[in-house]
Amino acid sequence: MTKNLEKAWSRVEKKRSHKLRNSLLVVAGAGGVAAVAVPLRRRFARAGLPKVGLGGTSPRTIEESIEVGVPVSTAYNQWTQFEDFPLFMEGVDHVQQLDDTRLHWVATIAGKTAEWDAKILEQHPDRQISWISEDGKKTRGTVTFEPRSDSRTLVRLTMSYQAEGPAEALGSAAGLDARRIRGDLERFKELVESRGSETDGWRGEVSAGKKTS
Repeated sequence: MTKNLEKAWSRVEKKRSHKLRNSLLVVAGAGGVAAVAVPLRRRFARAGLPKVGLGGTSPRTIEESIEVGVPVSTAYNQWTQFEDFPLFMEGVDHVQQLDDTRLHWVATIAGKTAEWDAKILEQHPDRQISWISEDGKKTRGTVTFEPRSDSRTLVRLTMSYQAEGPAEALGSAAGLDARRIRGDLERFKELVESRGSETDGWRGEVSAGKKTS
């Protein structure tokens, strides 16, 4: 079924070019990652792609990981440099830190500007950052940092969001969302390894959405 869905998506892209590409934008939210899932069902309708019986309101979960060639503290500290996210997060134009637990995001999605806030729920240096977007979708996610050696770290990203209707479900089933996330992680790997060291990483603690240290 997944292969058939990918073929269907390919036919749509040939007709509509970049306007019909998956618009799941994965961005780091408040020290972690937040996602804005732009509804795809309108685009599929314009292209004449039939509904395939997928969808509903069931949560969709995506998990991707990548091993980076830097110590865990370097990987973690680089991730907390929020203003650098446009360097590796596709579509992100600007990130502004509002306070210790909230960030404001500006991104270009399908040729249009979108803005939203995200809030850190948990942040523990060299271990974990969890967040929730403050838009209506309430996208949740967690990024963890696991040392593999003194000079290597496994970065694992887990996202959970609601697929709104058949089109978003189709994108998820065809693996398009996961590929978008994977691309951002690969660019993060290139960035952190090319720098070799981080600067000004924030190492405060956040629990239950509140700064504790």
